[in-house]
Amino acid sequence: MAEFFGVAESELGGPEEKSYNPTRPLPLQSDWVDVPRLPLSASAGPGRAAGAEIPFDNFRFSRKWLREQGLDGSYLSAIAVEGDSMEPLLRAGDEVLVDRSPKPFRDGIHVVRLDDSLLVKRVASQGGGRLSLLSQNLSYPPIEVRAEDVEIIGRVVWKSGRL
Repeated sequence: MAEFFGVAESELGGPEEKSYNPTRPLPLQSDWVDVPRLPLSASAGPGRAAGAEIPFDNFRFSRKWLREQGLDGSYLSAIAVEGDSMEPLLRAGDEVLVDRSPKPFRDGIHVVRLDDSLLVKRVASQGGGRLSLLSQNLSYPPIEVRAEDVEIIGRVVWKSGRL
């Protein structure tokens, strides 16, 4: 606006120097990674049958930011959360970024397939080839499973949602 009216930004309540520099180049298309949003939801509750994995949209992340987080965009996808078992950490309607890269398992929030259900849970190793699928909401009891009975789809590394 200051440039349009030919006045200093400070006259319009802005800083002494320009906050917008039109000569600064915009980020290149290659500086961004499109992460597919899949029409799937992982249940934070009793379970949700998996659906098609055909993207319907994308989230766009800075390639630099992903690198700083140790993430490779080619292994990422976003899905929705359903249910209340992971509240207050994850709420129904939140979307989570799932890292499907082949890394050694470590305890944390994961999307898992148990039978025909897709779940988002805190997964903890119990030793002896057993895992606990834990909810944040203490109204839900832990689910104890053999490691070979559950497929770990990926680690949840980011979430978006309404406040």
